[in-house]
Amino acid sequence: MSFANARTTRPLLLGSRHMVSAGHPLAAHAALIVLEAGGNAVDAGVAAGFALNVTQPDMANLGGVAPVLIHMSGRDLVTSIAGIGHWPALATLEAVKAAGNGRIPAAPQRWVVPGALDAWLKSLELYGTISAAEALAPAIDLARHGFPVYYFLRHNLIEAAPLWTGWSNAAVYMADGRVPEEGEPLRQVALAETLERLAAAEKAAGGSRENGIRAARDCFYRGEIAEIAGRFSQEVGGFLRASDMAAYEAAEEPVLSVTYHGRCFYGCGPWSQGPAVLQMLKMAERYDIAVLPEAELHHLLIEIAERALHERNRYYGDPRINEIDTEWLLSDAHAAELTGGLDAYHRAADNDALPRPGRRSPDTTYVCVVDRHGNAFSATPSDSTILVTPMIPGLGFGLSDRGLQASLDPANPNAVAPGKRPRLTPNPGLMMGPEGLMVYGTPGGEVQTQAMLQFLMHHLHRGADLQAAVETPRWASYGVPATEDPHSARPGLVYVEEPLINKVGPRLKDLGHDPKPWPRLAALSGGICAIRRDAGTGVLSGAGDPRRMSYAMGR
Repeated sequence: MSFANARTTRPLLLGSRHMVSAGHPLAAHAALIVLEAGGNAVDAGVAAGFALNVTQPDMANLGGVAPVLIHMSGRDLVTSIAGIGHWPALATLEAVKAAGNGRIPAAPQRWVVPGALDAWLKSLELYGTISAAEALAPAIDLARHGFPVYYFLRHNLIEAAPLWTGWSNAAVYMADGRVPEEGEPLRQVALAETLERLAAAEKAAGGSRENGIRAARDCFYRGEIAEIAGRFSQEVGGFLRASDMAAYEAAEEPVLSVTYHGRCFYGCGPWSQGPAVLQMLKMAERYDIAVLPEAELHHLLIEIAERALHERNRYYGDPRINEIDTEWLLSDAHAAELTGGLDAYHRAADNDALPRPGRRSPDTTYVCVVDRHGNAFSATPSDSTILVTPMIPGLGFGLSDRGLQASLDPANPNAVAPGKRPRLTPNPGLMMGPEGLMVYGTPGGEVQTQAMLQFLMHHLHRGADLQAAVETPRWASYGVPATEDPHSARPGLVYVEEPLINKVGPRLKDLGHDPKPWPRLAALSGGICAIRRDAGTGVLSGAGDPRRMSYAMGR
C-alpha cells in the first residue's frame, strides 16, 4: 500500500523548536507552557503527566503507575524510571488467592503501592530543571478550576457510575447527582488540594531544587497522605499500609535495546511488556516488510506479535526477583528460533471453548516530548480512578490496582509476592538512528505492543509519514493469554478495523485466523502519540491518534 497521497483526519504537525503529543490536548498544552517558558523535555513531560492525571481520570491517576523513558542528548544517555509500585508486605500469594477465591480479587486486595507520583518527581529531580511546584501548576489549575467534560470521559463515567455505591467517586464525578454532560466543567477540588500540599512541602523544605522535590515526594510517601491512604486501604480490606508507602522508591533502571535496520530501539525492562516490542522488531528484521502483499504482511505481523506475547507470559517479571536472560531473549539467534516455520504456521482452535474476558481493567494514556536540545521524554501513565478503583476520600486519587496483572501460579515469573512489582502492560518507546530520534507509545493493554509494531512498520517501511502511520487501519490479536486475570485467550481471534478487514479478511481466514470487524478508528485499537526529530535539519514532526483524545502541539 502506498502512503504518498494518504488522506488523514489531521495534518502532520511540523515544528522547528519543540514538540509534545499527549493523550489529552490540555495535557499537551501544559507541556507546551513549560517548554515555552524554557523548560526541557523532562520538565514538560512531567507537567503533562500531572495534567493527564487530572484530565483523564478514567485513564490514569496520581496513585497509579507511570513507566518513563528519558533521553538526554548532552549526556548521550537513555534511561528508564520504573514507575511501578510493589505488592504490600501483607500481600502473600496465599492471602491474595484466598481474597479472590482462587483468582486475583476484583477488590482492594489487589492494590499495590502507587508508583506514578515518584516516577514524575524522580524524573524531574534527576533530569529536569524546574521545581515540583512549577511542574504541578497546570494540573492544579485544571483540578481546581475544572475543564470541559469530553465525549470519551462522559462515556466512561456513564459506564462506571453503577460501581460507585459507597464510594466517594460519585461526590466528585456526579456532584449534583448525575453524570455531567459533554462540555460541562469537571472540578476535582480534593485532588487540587493534594497537589497543593506537595508544592507547599517543597517550598517549606528550602535549600536546593532537588531537596525541595524530595520533600514533596516525602509528603506523599511518608507523611499524612501516606497515613490516610494506609488507613483507607485497611478500612476497605486492602493489604496496603503506610509502611509500604514509606518503603517505596521508584527506581532508575537500565533500558533494554535492540538494533533494527541500523536504528537503536529502546524499551523498559521485563517489569513491563516493553521487551516484547523489541522481540517483535528482531523477528520482523528477518523479512522484507516493504514488499510483502498487504494480507501477507498482516498475517506475518500477527504471528510475530503472538509469539512475542507468548514470550512475555513465559519469561517476563520483576528482574529484581527473577533471573531473566534478556540478552538471549533479544538475540538474533532467538529471533531465528521464534520465526522458524512461521511462513507455514496455521492455527486450529475451538474459540468457543475458551474463557471470555473478565472485568474491565484500568486503561492507560501516554505523553511524549522532544525539546530544542534534542532531549526526549516518553511515558505511559495508567490506572483509573473511575472504572474500577474507589477514590480515597479527601485526597482525590485512588490506589493502584495494578495487581490485577499478576499471576497466582507460583512458578510464573509474574507471580504475586510481597515486595515484588507486578509486570506492567504500559510500555513507552524510543528510537535513535542516523536519520534522527523518535518517541512513541499508546494506551491499550494487550493491544499496546501490537499497535506500536504496526505503527513502526508502516512508518519505517511502507511510506507512511508519522500521522498517516498513526491513522492507518490496525488489527489486534486476542490469541495469547492476557496479562490480566483471568488471563483469557481466544486463539485465532483478530479484530480488524474497517476498511482493512474488507481487503485482507478473507486471506487472513485462509491463513488460519478468525478476523472480526472493528469500526474505522476504533478506540480499542489504541491511541498512538509520536514525535520525530530529523537529525540533519532539527525539524520536528508530531502526530496524535484521532481514535482517542490524543493531540500534538509544538512550534
